[in-house]
Parts: sequence; C-alpha cells; structure tokens
Amino acid sequence: MSAPRRPAEILGFNSDEADSLLDDLERHVPVRSPLTALPSSSVEEAIVFGDSHGDWRSTEEVERRYREGDRCLIGLGDYVDRPPVDCDQGSVANALYLLGLAAERPDRVFLVQGNHETVRRIAALPHSLAEEVDELWGPEPSRYERILGLLERGPYAVTTSNGAYLAHAGFPTGALPTPWSLAFSNVTEDRLAQLVWAECARSRIRRGAVAPWGEADLDHFLGVTGLRIVVRGHDPDLTGRPQFDGRCLTLHTCREYERFGGVIVGHLPLQERLESVEQVLIEHLPTEHRAFRAAR
Repeated sequence: MSAPRRPAEILGFNSDEADSLLDDLERHVPVRSPLTALPSSSVEEAIVFGDSHGDWRSTEEVERRYREGDRCLIGLGDYVDRPPVDCDQGSVANALYLLGLAAERPDRVFLVQGNHETVRRIAALPHSLAEEVDELWGPEPSRYERILGLLERGPYAVTTSNGAYLAHAGFPTGALPTPWSLAFSNVTEDRLAQLVWAECARSRIRRGAVAPWGEADLDHFLGVTGLRIVVRGHDPDLTGRPQFDGRCLTLHTCREYERFGGVIVGHLPLQERLESVEQVLIEHLPTEHRAFRAAR
C-alpha cells in the first residue's frame, strides 16, 4: 500500500481518482475480528482517539502523535457525520484518510466501529456521508456503499494484553458465555446496540436505542473478563473525566464537541499493568479552540 493520501488531497480528487483510491483500499484494509486482541509486541504505547466526526484537521494531529516513536493507533469510532464547517466533506476525507493509515500498517492501526459506521444495521442521524460523497464526485451510490463497507471491516472492540477494553460505547451486559469472547460471535442487533449505542448511566445524554449501563454492569463485565479498564467515546459530556473509581474513561477528538472537555487523545501504556485510567495520559490537541480556512 502506498503512503496514505492526505485529506486535502482527497478533497481535490476527481471521480476516477476516488475510484482508484477505493480500489487500493479494498485490496489492503484488513478485515478484523469483531473482538480484536491487540497483537503482543514491544510497542510501548497506543494513541487512542475518540469520536472525530469528520474533523480531519484534528485527525492529522492524531496521526502526528502516532508517528512519533514506536506507537500504535486505536480509533473509537464515529469517524463520519457532523464535520466542522471548516472541514467541508470532512466525513469523506476523514474516513479515507484513516482507512489509508489502516491499509499502510495493519499491525499498528485499529479502527473500532461506532454507531455512525454501523448505519446499515441500525440507523443513525444525522448521517451526511452519502450527501458528502455526492457533492464531491457526483451521484454514484456505490462509492458511499464502498466507503461504508471499508469502515465495517473494523472491530466492535479491541483488548490489550495489559487489561484495557476499548469500544465506541459499551460492552456486553447480562449473563456472558464461557469464554466471554463468544459474546462477539454472530452479533445480533441487540448486542450491537450495547456495543455502539449504549450510554454510560452517568451521562446526561439519552438516545434511547438501548438501556444505559451502570457501575454494577461494569463491575460484572470486568470481573468476568479479567480486564481492568474501559476506554470509550460516544458520550461527549463525560469527556476526559475518569468514572467509577478510575475504571472508565471517555474520549472525544472533534471540535464539534470541544465545549464538553476539549479535543483530546489518550496515551495508553501497553507494557505496564493497568490499574486505573489515571495511567492514560490525556493530551489536548492544538486544534482545540481553533478555526481554519477551507481546504479548497
């Protein structure tokens, strides 16, 4: 796979160039298991970013941190829809940019699906990706479908060997099979809603797709799985604030939600035993409180 295309470059593509990029991505973007374990390696740290929602300018800052040193990159979903006004067609640029990173280094880049990537199973609003594709390259439905198909290659959750569980919104609740990983086999719509739609009970937001999960649910999940912490996105009003005695952390990495907790990424250590999300270093990106000229 050639070097990933930059967002501003993608926005300048004609339809033939866009189709060629999609061909290339379909050859190289890996298809992940619904529950993907991060490969054991000597990598010291993962850069973890939350909902980016078409804010490719913030995603470029995320990539810079991923490139610094020996790191991997984990996205928590919602890469599309609601782009900032200075990121026209930002859903398209952000998604294809990130997919290019996943194609370039499939052993280092993991793009978890959020509720805005699973719209072909459970509808999400607003959903502007199709309109943005048409604005860029004309009314050709297959391009939108191909981008969604590539995003759907991502896992629903990622685990690390030192005890982190990373997903967009939640985790399987209730009785779990043995082994618990079987909860990710043949994921039903009800289970999918738990993973990509469920609010934390401490959030003020209620979308109504599924019941929120609380401290008892978290205790049960961590107890059964032996995992130590949960890192997630989805609820912007919890951004950057550890919950449940340091066992849960919510990240958002888009300027559309910066009023809640900034535009942040987490530096997740991979080689030390995790006891609390306090071990995850929070960094505010320089895009915070900034606006930019249009790319084109």
